[in-house]
This record gives sequence, C-alpha cells and structure tokens, in this order.
Amino acid sequence: MCQTRNSGKMKARAKIKSKYRTEIDARGHRILADEPLENGGQNSGPSPGDLLRSSLASCTAITLKMYADRKEWETGEISVDVEYRKNLDDFEPNFHVELSFENENLSEDQLNRLEIIANKCPVHKILSKSHEIQVKTIKS
Repeated sequence: MCQTRNSGKMKARAKIKSKYRTEIDARGHRILADEPLENGGQNSGPSPGDLLRSSLASCTAITLKMYADRKEWETGEISVDVEYRKNLDDFEPNFHVELSFENENLSEDQLNRLEIIANKCPVHKILSKSHEIQVKTIKS
C-alpha cells in the first residue's frame, strides 16, 4: 500500500517472501530491507535499524536544505551522520546527529540556527515523542 496523506494517514507495506529479505512499498517506491549475514539474513539491503537511522538523517538533511533555500543561504553539500547508541546506565536509546556543511563561510549565527532547524525535522519530532503502536491481525 502506498504512503498517502489522506486524513493524516501515511502507510507503508512490508512483505517477506524468503528468510528475512523484506520488500517495502512506500508511496510506490520499492525498498529492500534485510538482516546482515551475522543475524541470519542475506544482507541484501539495509536492516530496519539502518532504515530508521537513514530516515532521521535524510529528513534532517532535507529540512536543512529547505530552510537554507528559503533563507537563500549557500550551504554547499549538507552531510548528516546519525548514530544510535544504547545508554547502558538507564537502557534508554539515544540518537546522535552530526551536521556538516561544505560551505565553511557560514556564520556562527547561521550554524546555530541550522542546528535549531535540524531539531524540527518531522522524523526527529516523531522519534522524540512517545507513540502508541497498535498491532492487529487481519485475514488476507
């Protein structure tokens, strides 16, 4: 099922046909997910955790680019690195995001503003809040 914005609903469908190799359909785009060899997968695509980190990284990069374009700031290439670390003290997951910009002439004020904007990307907002996940089985 394609991702839609009707009534605030956005959907993606994942299907497994063999082992852990998963075909994902998101808004008509096909994506493969799989587990690495050491987890019994075929390593034919990113793992679900890789996709989660990639979602945060790409959303942050797009949000920054949209903002910079509106402000007419020349950032050059924008790079966003996302790392997931588990805090061993309280077992709370933590995402660490690093931003870099090809244009080294951005002012401190611009860099500070871009850091604030990075925290406003929709995926960041979703991951920062608790969400209820409802699971139900339907007959095909």
